[in-house]
Amino acid sequence: MGYGGLLPFAAGAMAVWLAPAAHQAWVVQGLAAYAALIATFLGGIHWGLAMRRPPAALLPLVWGVLPSLLCWAALLAAPWWGSAPTLQALGAVLLLCLAVDWRSYPALGLAGWLGLRLRLSLVAALSCFVGAAGA
Repeated sequence: MGYGGLLPFAAGAMAVWLAPAAHQAWVVQGLAAYAALIATFLGGIHWGLAMRRPPAALLPLVWGVLPSLLCWAALLAAPWWGSAPTLQALGAVLLLCLAVDWRSYPALGLAGWLGLRLRLSLVAALSCFVGAAGA
């Protein structure tokens, strides 16, 4: 399922380069929105994991919403920043999510997922960066 989730990233990055100029803003917006949704999902995993162990620790709950807030800020700033910096910021958030997971998953007994998370996150972030280069 994770690899299937990469299809919008790869297609979006490619479409930024191939779309006619009249459609490029729409394609960039689609890629940016998908990146923000995925980063929000990755943060939400931490919220769910924290809720399994009452009383929930504060730090995982804060991290659980931080990717959403960072992506929301990047999407709001898009009209001033432009397409490329927005996609770069979203790619950076995806890498930040990977770094947090890499640090926290082993303690939660989830180290077995890190190889997949690494591959998925690198492709997702790279897609944002490739899209930014074409925007």
